[in-house]
Amino acid sequence: MRSILWIFLALAAVVIIVVIIGSLLPRDHVATRVGKYHQSPEKIWATITDVDAMPSWREGLKSVQRLPDRNGLPAHVEFTNAGKMPMETMEMTPPRKLVNRIAGSHLPFGGTWTFEVEPARDGATLRITENGYVTNPLFRFVSRFVLGYTSEIEKYLRSLAKNFGETPQISE
Repeated sequence: MRSILWIFLALAAVVIIVVIIGSLLPRDHVATRVGKYHQSPEKIWATITDVDAMPSWREGLKSVQRLPDRNGLPAHVEFTNAGKMPMETMEMTPPRKLVNRIAGSHLPFGGTWTFEVEPARDGATLRITENGYVTNPLFRFVSRFVLGYTSEIEKYLRSLAKNFGETPQISE
């Protein structure tokens, strides 16, 4: 019985320490990664803006549901392994720049993803910059030290490369 109490106290202490560290971390963060592809900027643009086709190539994306446009720009809900995430487009400058924002206020995180497509030798690059925030200290700790701020960006860029039949080329 005593050993169970000590185990419980040790686990509680770990959780308290994680929450304290998480509360000391900044709420906001910026993360960027660049993928290089042997595709034209127009092909990359067409792929990243075709919301209905995304579940066929994006790892972890089960389905999408279109929503009515907001301010003349597309909006949708993404259904992932982690749940549903409402998204709205804030800026769209074909075929160069797309800014999407998480539109859900009920989530413990949020922010924008800025997609910048640039021509490059033998194809194009896609830079994704996340301007994000994490409100929950426990999730902030996990985001920073366990998952990493760039893990979802890298997963997206890898999925896009696989969709094109290419080997992922990701850099900072």
